[in-house]
Amino acid sequence: MSDADSTAVPAMTTPQRLRSIVSGSIGNLVEWYDWYAYSAFSLYFASVFFPKGDQTAQLLNAAAVFAVGFLMRPLGGWLLGLYADRHGRKAALMLSVLMMCFGSLIIAVTPGYAQIGVLAPVLLVFARMVQGLSVGGEYGTSATYLSEVASREHRGFWSSFQYVTLISGQLLALGVLIVLQQWILTPEQLQAWGWRIPFVLGAVAALVSLYLRRTMHETTAFQRAPTQPGSLMRRLLAHPRELLTVVGLTMGGTLAFYTYTTYTQKFLVVSVGMSKDTATAINAATLFVFMLLQPVVGALSDRVGRRPILIAFGVLGVLATVPIFRMLASSVDALGAFLWITLALVIVSGYTAINAVVKAELFPVEIRALGVGLPYAVTVSVFGGTAELLALWFKQHGFEAGFYWYVTACIGVSLLVYLWMPDTRATSRIDRDA
Repeated sequence: MSDADSTAVPAMTTPQRLRSIVSGSIGNLVEWYDWYAYSAFSLYFASVFFPKGDQTAQLLNAAAVFAVGFLMRPLGGWLLGLYADRHGRKAALMLSVLMMCFGSLIIAVTPGYAQIGVLAPVLLVFARMVQGLSVGGEYGTSATYLSEVASREHRGFWSSFQYVTLISGQLLALGVLIVLQQWILTPEQLQAWGWRIPFVLGAVAALVSLYLRRTMHETTAFQRAPTQPGSLMRRLLAHPRELLTVVGLTMGGTLAFYTYTTYTQKFLVVSVGMSKDTATAINAATLFVFMLLQPVVGALSDRVGRRPILIAFGVLGVLATVPIFRMLASSVDALGAFLWITLALVIVSGYTAINAVVKAELFPVEIRALGVGLPYAVTVSVFGGTAELLALWFKQHGFEAGFYWYVTACIGVSLLVYLWMPDTRATSRIDRDA
C-alpha cells in the first residue's frame, strides 16, 4: 500500500483490466487443476500409496489425505492473506502458484508403498499440505483481486470467473484422466505409473502460469489504500459480524460443492456400481454444464442482487438434496445419473457463482484478502474437506443416507445466514472504499 494521494495512482484501463483478469484466471485454473488431479486420479493411486485392502478402505485412506490438505488451507489463507494485504494481490498470487508447482512435483516423483513403505504416504501427506497452503491463500487473494479489478456494474459477472476457472481446473483434470483412459494407456498402466502424468503436467503448467502472473497489474484499490500501522489480525477481529457471515454462508455451499463435484465420482462407482470410465465421463459432462452456469448466475446477481440468489440456493438445497441422492442411487443408466447430478449443480450455482464477490464486498481494502481467505479456508477445511471422508464413513457403517441428511442440515444453517445478512451489492465495501 502507499501513503501517496489516491490521484497519484491512475485507474486501470479496460485493456489492462481484461488482460489482468485473463492472466489471473489462467493461474487460478492451473492451481485448481493441480488440486483436483489428486481427487480425479485417487481411484488409481490409492492402492499404490496404501497397504492392500478393499477398495472402499483404500479410498477412505486417500480421502483422509485429501482432508489433511484442507486442514492446511486456513494456515494458507492466513499467511497469504496477510502477505496480499501487506505486499499486494499480485505478489501473493505468484507465490501461491509456485507452492502448488512444488507440491505437484513431489506427488509425481514419490515411489509407492511397495518401494519405500510408510514413507510413501508420509510424502503424499506433505505434498498435500504444501498444496493446501497454496489453495488456502489462492482463494482469498484471487477473490479479492477479481472483485477489485472488475467494474462496479459487472462485478458479479467477472468475479464468477473464479469458479469458472476453478471448475475448469477440475474439468481439465478429468479430461486428462479420460484421454489417458480411453486413448493412451491400459488400466494396468494407469494403475502402475500412468497416474503420475497429470502431476508432471500440473507442475509444468504452474511454471507457465507463474510467468503469466508476472504481467498482471496490481489493483487500483490496493495501490490507493494508505498504509496503516499495526496488526492486520487485530483489525480483522474488529469485524466479527462479517467473519461469522463468511463462515455461515460458506458452510452449506462448500459442502454441497465438494459433494456433487468430487464425491459423486466415487459414489457412482462404489454405491451405484458403474465403471470408473463411466463415472469419470458423467462427472466431466456435469462439470462442463456447471462451468457454463457460473457467469450466467454472476451476471444475474448484478441485476437482482446477491441475497436472492443465495436464498434460492438455500431453499432448493434443503428441499432437494435427499431426493436427488436417492434417485441417483437408483439410477440404472448414465443419462439418468447425469441429469440428477446436473440438477444438483444448477442449485449449487446459486452459491458458487457469487460467493467470492459477496465475501470481498464485506471487508475494507486493508484486510480484504485476509478477511475473505481465512474464515473461508477454516470453513472449507471443516465441511468441504471432510465431505468424501464422511460420505465413505457413513457407507462403511451401513448408513449411507445419513450423509444426505448431513448435507441438508448444513445447507439449512447457511440458509438462515442468507435470510439474516444484507445484500452486499447494495452495501459493498469495495464501492465505499472507492
